[in-house]
Amino acid sequence: MASKDFQVLYASAARTATPTAVTKRVDRFKGCVVTIDTTAAGASPSTTPKIEGVTSSGAVYPLLTGAAITGTGQVALKVYPGITAATNVAVSDVLPQTIKVTMTHGNATSHTYSVDIVLIP
Repeated sequence: MASKDFQVLYASAARTATPTAVTKRVDRFKGCVVTIDTTAAGASPSTTPKIEGVTSSGAVYPLLTGAAITGTGQVALKVYPGITAATNVAVSDVLPQTIKVTMTHGNATSHTYSVDIVLIP
């Protein structure tokens, strides 16, 4: 797999607030797997991952919103045409030219996580 097919969107770090969303051009790819790896969590963390499409005019629309992450472990969000859809986990859709990945924090509880993306041709 070429390095441009696998990329780190958010390096592992302790966070207490929503980081800046990552906007990524993915026009040669049909799908992706976004993996969130939470390695440490405070008493009551709550972070909601979201993948959105971005139109050529800059409008943003939802592709997939994951369930709130409230503890340690891995979560994978999948977007690909023809896969079986599963609420908060997978959607059968084609990636647009540009996507935006957001990790929205619901509170200020510290937790440590990283976010990676694998792009699928």
